[in-house]
Amino acid sequence: MAGDEKAEQRHQLYLKQKALLDTFLEKNAISKKQYEKSLHDLTEKMGEKLEETNV
Repeated sequence: MAGDEKAEQRHQLYLKQKALLDTFLEKNAISKKQYEKSLHDLTEKMGEKLEETNV
């Protein structure tokens, strides 16, 4: 099932990108507002479900 494998790869990439954004926020490299916008855009573009986060 190539479709399932591709979806899993996309999800793993999403998680890596989200972790990078988390690190930027923790290190104060980006503001909370920038983080929220970037996370929203990433989530939307990668087709992930929007979830409520309390970061």
